[in-house]
Amino acid sequence: MRAAVVSRLAGPSAIAVVDVPDVDVPDAPEATDRVVLDVAASGVCFPDLLMTYGKYQVRPDPPFVPGAEVAGTVVSAPESTGLTPGSRVLAFASLGGYAERVAVDPGAVAAIPDSLGFAEAASLVINYQTVEFALSRRARLAEGETVVVLGAAGGVGTAAIGVAKAHGARVVAVVRREGHDDLLRELGADEVVRLGDGWGERVRELGGADVVLDPVGGDVFDEAVRVLRPDGRLVVIGFAAGGIPEIKVNRVLFRNISIVGAAWGEYLRTHPGEFGRIHDDLLGLVAGGLEPVVTARYGLPDAARALADLESGAIVGKGVLLRE
Repeated sequence: MRAAVVSRLAGPSAIAVVDVPDVDVPDAPEATDRVVLDVAASGVCFPDLLMTYGKYQVRPDPPFVPGAEVAGTVVSAPESTGLTPGSRVLAFASLGGYAERVAVDPGAVAAIPDSLGFAEAASLVINYQTVEFALSRRARLAEGETVVVLGAAGGVGTAAIGVAKAHGARVVAVVRREGHDDLLRELGADEVVRLGDGWGERVRELGGADVVLDPVGGDVFDEAVRVLRPDGRLVVIGFAAGGIPEIKVNRVLFRNISIVGAAWGEYLRTHPGEFGRIHDDLLGLVAGGLEPVVTARYGLPDAARALADLESGAIVGKGVLLRE
């Protein structure tokens, strides 16, 4: 089968699409007790990019095949899963998704409805599961509250806009990049604020935030704390800006606010059944009108370019690799 292989920890430039052994052979240990999928679409996500540099918490040694988000059809599955060949599913693969076939843990596989194409289904894995986990489980979002989304033009940000709106929230999208306001409003943002000097003041003029979703970190964090209303919750999702911020806890005490983490992958490690439960919640939102975002499509041979585009900021929203 064909797969995008990282040969050294040097970023997207170290990826080449080559022939590798097929996982679906009788003596392949990686296929034992696993669900084997024919991959139709693979999500392009930030953890994949970090792995190509050896900068993610999961640090596989080269050569390896990146790709955590996949959607496709079942080739084979343990009888206990109830999955049959040809079933349409999505899965959290952790590794191996940038390939024509992958073997995944049965607990990280979920059915997809006919209303979703494979590209949209692949986009529904990490970003949407993370955001639903962050908003529903960690922030306890209530209908009518205001959610401020930092990094709103990225994959997590665009997912957050849609999920927050699906929960009945008012959404303020905070974005650094120019030229994407119309897209963010089409996705559901009620207000768009340019990240820069004075962005926090502008958010406060709009009424402040009940919830801030922060996948950015760095220097943005302090102002994100200031825009919270009393009883507000800041949810830390990641540190795309590179810096890990600190806070004096007296600010949390005297302002009656909460700062919580939403490490979705780590939560699944200790609560494995949550993958299916969060997926079911997301399908409920999809049935109610949530449309998973896919804004950039690539073929598997273009895996290196897709990750380079993600790194440079050329992808606004969500990119996927499609099997040709």
